[in-house]
Formats: sequence, C-alpha cells, structure tokens
Amino acid sequence: MSANAAVASDVPTEEARELLVDLVSIPSPSGEEREAAKRLVDFFEAHDREVWIDAVGNVRAPADDAVLLTSHIDTVPGDIPVEVEETGDDEILWGRGSVDATGPLAAMAVAAVRTGVSFVGVVGEEVDSRGSRYLVDDRDDAPGAVVNGEPSGANGITLGYRGLIAGTYVATSESGHTSRPDPNAIQHAVRWWSAVEERFEGDEYEPIFEQVTTKPVDIEGGVSEDGLSVEATMDVQLRVPPALDVESVREAAEAELEVGTVTWKDKVPPVMMSPRTEVARAFRVAIREEDAEPRLLRKTGTSDMNIYAGAWDCPMVTYGPGNSDLDHAPDERLPLSEFDQSVAILEHVSRTLSED
Repeated sequence: MSANAAVASDVPTEEARELLVDLVSIPSPSGEEREAAKRLVDFFEAHDREVWIDAVGNVRAPADDAVLLTSHIDTVPGDIPVEVEETGDDEILWGRGSVDATGPLAAMAVAAVRTGVSFVGVVGEEVDSRGSRYLVDDRDDAPGAVVNGEPSGANGITLGYRGLIAGTYVATSESGHTSRPDPNAIQHAVRWWSAVEERFEGDEYEPIFEQVTTKPVDIEGGVSEDGLSVEATMDVQLRVPPALDVESVREAAEAELEVGTVTWKDKVPPVMMSPRTEVARAFRVAIREEDAEPRLLRKTGTSDMNIYAGAWDCPMVTYGPGNSDLDHAPDERLPLSEFDQSVAILEHVSRTLSED
C-alpha cells in the first residue's frame, strides 16, 4: 500500500473528548465492533480523511506512512455504566474500554487527524488478533514506524511483551468402576499439566517477564454419553519470554505428554524492542515536553505489537493513556486530563517521525 497524502486538521479538545465518550458508550466486545467502527469512520470523514472499513472490520485511514498509529476497537464484555465524574481538578470517564483500549484508540484517531499520519483501528485483539493478522497480510509494505495502542500511562513506553502459545489437550480412556487403580482421562490431563507446570517452574527471584508461565483456562471431563469411555479436554496457555521462542516451549510441553494429544491453535512470538530506536527516542522527548519523566515498560501479557513485530522490520512501541491495572476490571476509568496529555504526546511523536 502506498502512502497517501492527508492534510492535517484541527480537532478541538472538546471534540476529542466527545469522540472518546461516544466510543466508550458504544458496546464493542469482540465480534461486535461494527457500530464503534462506524463512529470512527464518521470522525475521519468529518475531517476530509480517506477512510473505509475493510473485509474483517478494521477501520483504515491511510496517510503519511512514516508512522502508523493503531489500536484495537474491541473490548472484553462487561457493562460498566458510562459517566463523566467531576472531581476537584479533573474529570474521570468511567466505562468499559476507557482504558483497554478505547482510550488509546481515540487518542490515536485524534492525533492522526491533527498530524496527517496513518491510522488503523483493528478488531478482535482480545480474542485472536484477526484484525492485526489481516492487516499485515493485506499491506504490501511495512510502515516507517508503528505505535500500537494499549494503556501504558501518559508517561509509559512499552517496549516488550511475552509471546503466547495456546492449545487444547484431549484424552480418552475406557470407562470402569471408580475403584479401579488405572488412571482415567481426567487424571491423565491433570498429570500432563502438572508436569508442564513443574517443567517451567521459575525461580522466585526471576522476574515474571523472563519466565514461561502456564495457565489452564478451561477443562471439561467425564463419562461419555454412551457410557463406554471417560473423556477429558483442557484448554491451556503458556506465555513465552523474549529469551525463548514458541517452538522450543511447544516442544518442551509436548515432551511431557505420555497419554492423549494436544493441538496448538495460537502461536504468537515474544517481542522486545530497543529503547534506542527513533520512535522510542521521540516518545522520551515528547513526554519530557509534557513535564513528565518517561518510564520504559515490559508487559507480561501479549498484544498486537507481537503480530506487527513478527511481520514488519520497523521500529515500534506500544503507548496509550490509562492504568493497565484497570484492564478488564469492573472499575475501569480514565482521567480526561491524562487522555488530553497522551494526545499531545502522540502529536509530538507523529510530527517528529514524519519530519525525519
């Protein structure tokens, strides 16, 4: 995709905040992003920007490709009443997505219009990253730089994420009286996962970011409908630090497998970016311009930045307003002053990268 010229357009603070509140007010759990996507399209069209919704539901607004601002439209489920709370010296927006990641999404949309850089709002990040996966397959070239939108706090710059490998274990055994000593499928599932957990047990002094951590996320088991067998199914996830790769972790987990099979459904490589890239430097300067001290962060989870780093050879960071401790939380909320500050920082960074 070739870069498209776009004229920078002023977005008053009141309009920027209105976009944020509107987007938070529109329910957009994964798979139901269409109405929020339309609101983003309306915003870009109102500022004479080329924009469309692509085949999977991403909002695409190409422009100066020196930098691509991108965040996800979808949120996790959860009904948090949307309100703007007046405090002594600020206003606080309450609502699902205000932090993860509608706050970063709206801030990037505003900064993209104010500076004339490229923007994409992607779908499905909370489930399977189908939006970002489609984006990297659909583009012909990498952008000059990527700023991925997730909450880092106005002065935080996220450089690294662990990778992810997810799979489903299945085992079947003959049914029999529960007094028999032979292990059944449920025991086989538990024994395999216990062995995997022991294999990757970290040192208590080792940072979580540098460990492989294991998590069963769903399990079903019992006697089959015909009464002839015992069945067990377990969905599992392993987080992979940058020092390892997903294939070596997969092989190690499979080495503990004695009974049953495991099918791996999702493999996302870890990412760790240098703090010395031009995009990281631009953020440090911009944050200091806002009288704040930059913080360099590493996240123990996984984001769309992992997808972009695996496909594009360009500098990137993740950034956005909001306290990530409130991700998916029942008290998710965002100070509007922090939103304003993040927009200003994103503007500064976008202009810097466009001029280089």
